[in-house]
Amino acid sequence: MIRIHPFAALRPPAAHAAEVASDPYDVISTAEARERAAGRPRSFLHVVRSEIDLPPETDDHAPAVYEQAARNLRQLIAAGTLVRDPAPGLYLYRQVREGRAQTGVVCCVEAAQYDSGEIRKHEKTRPDKEDDRTRHLLVTACHAEPVFLCFRDRAGIVAGSGTLAARIAADAAGEQLFDFVAPDGVRHTGWKVADAGAYLDAFRRLDLLYIADGHHRSAGGSRAAGASAANNPKHTGGEEYGRFLAVVFPHDQLRILPYNRVVKDLNGLSPEQFLDKLRGVGTLEPAAAGTPASRGEVLVFVNGGWWSLAFPPASIDHTDPIASLDVSLLQDRVLAPILGIGDPRTDTRIEFVGGIRGTPELELRAGATGAAFSMHPTSPDELLAVADAGEIMPPKSTWFEPKLRSGLFVHEFERIPGAAEG
Repeated sequence: MIRIHPFAALRPPAAHAAEVASDPYDVISTAEARERAAGRPRSFLHVVRSEIDLPPETDDHAPAVYEQAARNLRQLIAAGTLVRDPAPGLYLYRQVREGRAQTGVVCCVEAAQYDSGEIRKHEKTRPDKEDDRTRHLLVTACHAEPVFLCFRDRAGIVAGSGTLAARIAADAAGEQLFDFVAPDGVRHTGWKVADAGAYLDAFRRLDLLYIADGHHRSAGGSRAAGASAANNPKHTGGEEYGRFLAVVFPHDQLRILPYNRVVKDLNGLSPEQFLDKLRGVGTLEPAAAGTPASRGEVLVFVNGGWWSLAFPPASIDHTDPIASLDVSLLQDRVLAPILGIGDPRTDTRIEFVGGIRGTPELELRAGATGAAFSMHPTSPDELLAVADAGEIMPPKSTWFEPKLRSGLFVHEFERIPGAAEG
C-alpha cells in the first residue's frame, strides 16, 4: 500500500512562475547555471546551483555553497517570489513537449517506503552525490527539487473513473496555478487538486512506485530523514522530514530518449577491420542517420558513414531483463570484445550522449577516428521489469525528457519563517 501525503507547497505566484522555474541541478554545469541566471534574481538556480553566487574558485561542495542556498531561499521567500499555500494539498503538473503530454501528481512520499523497496530503484548511486543532496536538504530544511516517480496504472484504481490517469485528466481542467512555455519549448502547467482524498485512496491500491529519474535525490531524502530522526528525541514517525517531494506519473506517459555512445578510437583496428568484426556479430547493412526502428538494432557511425547492426533475434534471451537490453547487447558483443571497453563506468575512451542532442552531435564527437552508436530507446516497460527483478540498469541506459522544472513546488520539512500565504 503506497502512502502519499499532501503538503503546503512553497511556490511562485503565477506571474513569477516562468522566471522562477529552472533546470534541475544535475543537468547543467555551474558555468551554464551562472549564464542562465545572470540578470534573473528570481531564478531557482540561485537555490539549486547556489555556487553561482560565490567566487568562481569556490568548491561546489564547500559548506558555504549550502549556506548560500539556504540564504537565497530565504531571500526568495522574503521577496514574495515564493509563497506558501495556506493549507496542505496535492497538485497536478503537466508537461507538453512536441505535442506529447505527461501529467503527474505532485505529493510527498515516505522515505520509509523507499528504504523498504516499495519505491523501487534501477540505478546505483554514488556516495559523494548522496552526500551532496543530503547536505543540501539538511541545510535548506526543504526538498527543493522533486523526484520523478511513476506507477503502473490500471482500471479500478479510482472508483467511478477507472484509471488514475483518467481522474488526473479530468482534474487538470480547473483554475491553473501557472502556465508557461520554457525556453526549450516545453509547456508547463499546474493545478491544485480539489479532492485530495480520492488520490490518497487510489494510491493505497498501489503496491509499488518506481524511480524514473532522481535516484540521488531519493537517497538523499532517505538519509536526511534518518539524520533528522536521530536528532529529534521526540520523533514519532509522522514528521515532515520523513517524506520527500515527488511528481508521480502513469508509466505509459513517460518518454524515454536513447542514451547514445561514442568511442574515441577503434582499438587499433582500421574501419574496414572494425566493420568485418561487426559482420560476425549480426547483420550489417548501410543505413541513414537516425534512431533504430526497433529493439535489437543499433546504428553505427564509422569512417563518415552509417550502418545498421541487427543482432540475431534467436540469440537474445528476452526472459533476462538486463541481458536483453540493447545497451547490454552492444556492451557485451561490441564494446567489450571488439573495442576493449571493459567497464563503461570508468573507461575514459567512451562517452555518453543524450538522445536529445541528435545524430549530428554523434558524428561530430566520433570524428574520423572513432565510432558512434545510435541506440533504440529503452521502454518504460523494460525499465520497470529491471526494477521488479531487483536488478540495476547498465550505466547511461535512459534519458528522460522533458525534465521536471525546479522551483515550482517546494516542500519544507522545517517551517521557514517569513513566508507569505497566498
